[in-house]
Amino acid sequence: MIPPISGASGIRQIDSLVSQPTTKPPAASFGNVLEAVIDKVELSRSNAQESVQRFVGGEEDELHSTILSVQRAEIEFELALQVKNKVVQAYQEIMRMQI
Repeated sequence: MIPPISGASGIRQIDSLVSQPTTKPPAASFGNVLEAVIDKVELSRSNAQESVQRFVGGEEDELHSTILSVQRAEIEFELALQVKNKVVQAYQEIMRMQI
């Protein structure tokens, strides 16, 4: 035997949760995102340069950590360059569209 429905109080609770406004964090602008990426690439390049200087100066004995920091900086730069190329390509494609 199936028990009878005892009320819609559960639905009201769900309904009150759904109707509550949610606060969203402000969306980052394209300029802010771009600036953050450039800062990260520049920081990585700076860290690699410092690592090389420490290795050449004899302060750091581990060649592999120096090579890893240089490679990381190079890969991050290449990634940023490829993303920039894709953004420019997308912009050019949008400009070619007919309205």
